[in-house]
Amino acid sequence: MSIEIVKNIEEKILSLNTTDLIKYILENYKNVALSSSLGAEDQVLTDMIFKVNKNSRVFTLDTGRLHSETYKVLDETNLKYGVKIEVFFPKFEDVENLYKTQGVNGHFESIDKRKNCCNIRKIEPLKRALKNVDIWITGLRASQSITRETMPIVDWDENFKVIKLNPLINWSEDDVWNYIKENKVPYNKLHDNGFPSIGCEPCTRAIKQGEDIRAGRWWWENPEHKECGLHKKWFLVFISYFLKKYAKSEHGCLFRDFF
Repeated sequence: MSIEIVKNIEEKILSLNTTDLIKYILENYKNVALSSSLGAEDQVLTDMIFKVNKNSRVFTLDTGRLHSETYKVLDETNLKYGVKIEVFFPKFEDVENLYKTQGVNGHFESIDKRKNCCNIRKIEPLKRALKNVDIWITGLRASQSITRETMPIVDWDENFKVIKLNPLINWSEDDVWNYIKENKVPYNKLHDNGFPSIGCEPCTRAIKQGEDIRAGRWWWENPEHKECGLHKKWFLVFISYFLKKYAKSEHGCLFRDFF
């Protein structure tokens, strides 16, 4: 059934613009949800979604370490559309244990510790939020980072067992900001101060001139590591699938033979 839905959406993508695609999804499928970081891209999608149906499901994750500006845009969004965006928090006991095992800022010490923090504060709450969701809408764009360049508009997310729809995957940064200005969409004012991508306060900084737009996220790590686990690399999913299917096949082919 999931494969059929993916194929159907793929066909619709060819004939619908982004706004009409959102409308089509909301009107033809149940259990659809947008996960919002309250960043610019997600605010665009929130506007599109609530213009179709204010009862549509939009949720965000409060990690407990967000910028004050992020909470402000949450309030502004709720007021503008007359809604209450759902908020999911990490489990209290998990955060307590995180502090006991790696302190307040242990995420700076290693990639494993940073990923452990992300897992507790973001991944586990997201799993709860996506329970019973059939189509997960995200604000990912291909040009945001090297880890997102190969992501398709719609695909099956094996990590969370859900259909993942990325309506803005081919949008440019200019496309996003033109929409925000034309539609008077509330946005995080940190975007005006050199923050194109915004996450937790300790893990986000303003970028310098000429830097990649996600250079400010987990700024002490190399670019290839800059994902928290919410959006697993599509290419790695392919490799995993390939290895499972062919590594022990009767053909005895090696993965290196294909490169």
